[in-house]
Amino acid sequence: MALNSEWFTEIDHHNGSAFSLKIKEKLLDEHSPFQHIEVYATEKFGNLMVIDGYIMLSDRDNFLYHEMLTHPVLFTHPQPRHVLIIGGGDCGTLREVLRHPGVETATQVEIDEAVTRAAERFFPTLCEANQDPRARLRFEDGIAWVKNAEAGAYDVIIVDSTDPVGPAVGLFSQSFYRDCLRSLGTQGLLAQQSESPLFHMDKIIHPMHDEMRAAGFRNIRSLPFPQCVYPSGWWSVTLAGRLGEVSRFREGDASSKTFPTQYYNADIHRGALAQPEFMRRALEF
Repeated sequence: MALNSEWFTEIDHHNGSAFSLKIKEKLLDEHSPFQHIEVYATEKFGNLMVIDGYIMLSDRDNFLYHEMLTHPVLFTHPQPRHVLIIGGGDCGTLREVLRHPGVETATQVEIDEAVTRAAERFFPTLCEANQDPRARLRFEDGIAWVKNAEAGAYDVIIVDSTDPVGPAVGLFSQSFYRDCLRSLGTQGLLAQQSESPLFHMDKIIHPMHDEMRAAGFRNIRSLPFPQCVYPSGWWSVTLAGRLGEVSRFREGDASSKTFPTQYYNADIHRGALAQPEFMRRALEF
């Protein structure tokens, strides 16, 4: 991370790249028990949240991430009623989950309450569903939560985590995926943010597939989508199921969805399933 009086820059030394946003002022600088949280007002991207020097989200483009993390998996499951979100402290994923009228409960387990409080102050539209009676906010360790969950308690688990460093490392492990599998119903599905297909294939995405498969998931697919504020400008979500098929979805329901989106629709979902050749080779389709 680099900062001068006008620009916030996230530098990716490993991949020799950087991304900058012109800023107007710093709105928050807070050290929680878990991490360093900053919020900036930018000139063109609205408010910007940064955690430990890494960009988490901006007002302008967060819809890409939140919609692709939620709607593909929810339209893939035949009848998602009980959803668990691990992480997701900014509450954008929770909001998108609760757009689905068939969802009966959405439990969000975020380890750092300070992230949610910052989102409530500086990203209030993302927190619109926090008072929904179906929403359950818990500020606890997500890894422990899944380990202690009842077998088959959830239809869908969404892992909306930071990069696999610090508190999030365990969210990319075989033991965590095994606990997720046990916590899912027979047709249950897991969705997890899985970084950049261009930058992180060998170090993150391919190992994720291996760990998920070793934990007992049989159907796994990574769906890419654009995300300009993240390294390479290209991100992904990985879907996994024991029995549930992840390469097909409820296209009719997605086409006739009863809620608005800015990016996701049935055509986008179908297109994300069409993998680039380098991803097919790397992930052995």
